[in-house]
Amino acid sequence: NVHASLLPAWRGAAPIHRAVIAGERVTGVTIMRVVQELDAGAMMARVEVPIAPEATSVEIEAQLAEKGAALLLEVVEQLAAGTATDTPQDHGLATYAAKITKAESPIDWTLPASRIHNLVRGLQPWPLASTTINGLRCLIHATRVEEDSGGEPGTVLRAEGDVLLVAAGAGALRILEIQAEGRRPVTTREFLSGHRVSAGVRLPS
Repeated sequence: NVHASLLPAWRGAAPIHRAVIAGERVTGVTIMRVVQELDAGAMMARVEVPIAPEATSVEIEAQLAEKGAALLLEVVEQLAAGTATDTPQDHGLATYAAKITKAESPIDWTLPASRIHNLVRGLQPWPLASTTINGLRCLIHATRVEEDSGGEPGTVLRAEGDVLLVAAGAGALRILEIQAEGRRPVTTREFLSGHRVSAGVRLPS
């Protein structure tokens, strides 16, 4: 089996998404033997892939697919040559990557901005992180963490030009790309040109 994590970390259905949501800086691919217990078989090869601070789960998945295919070919050649080896997993270090659900989409603005940023990156391509602005459900595609907030969590601090800045539990989150439900994703400037948003508005958590 080709598993998209560095086992025994992130066994289960959504290893890429969970690694990004957790804010990890490194993930990878493991070639493993299939056993009855979920993703618990002996490891035959692993390769690491860095997770950039702005990378989404979609981008990481594409990188892992390429790395995994190449690594699998190496292991198949080793099997054919009789040189393949197994390394048992340390089950005490195992973590589990539960399936992503739509219930995880709404942003809790009381969380630190860094955690919300990771959620935005990790919930792509589905269900996407979301918030409600003036009664309109909006999907958030790209963000950046800002250090200073100066407002209660969920408060819009600035809404002008290219800047849509929202206070979080710690720091603030600058929204860079946003999508009104049922519409296409747009830049912050495009969104604000078509939707009236004022500083001081409170977004629900």
